[in-house]
Amino acid sequence: MDMSTMGRPTDRKRTAFGDRLVAARETAGLSQRELADRLKVRQSVLSWWERRPVALKPEQLAELATVLGVSTDALLGRQTELKRSAGPTGKARKVFEAVSKLPRHHQQKIVEVVEALIAQRVSG
Repeated sequence: MDMSTMGRPTDRKRTAFGDRLVAARETAGLSQRELADRLKVRQSVLSWWERRPVALKPEQLAELATVLGVSTDALLGRQTELKRSAGPTGKARKVFEAVSKLPRHHQQKIVEVVEALIAQRVSG
């Protein structure tokens, strides 16, 4: 297991805000690192936000909501359900991560099918 991509496990229970943040991040199909990069913060900062009580600046909360495709109300727990981002980005990413673990010749067959479908969609 590569600790640089998996992070260090923790026994600390997430805050309610942290639970909502993680759910929104996962729904958006983003890793901590990817979200941190988009927000221009260190991954450790994002991890802190997910695990500890925090007081974000209004502009940080707004940017977080924008990048995740949810409302600030959803992140603050004022909505009962997180708004899903448009399209299957999270699901597609997970499928392709699974594909990347297959033998190379199987990957190539899958890529050929997907490329053909994309080409058909673009030209049609």
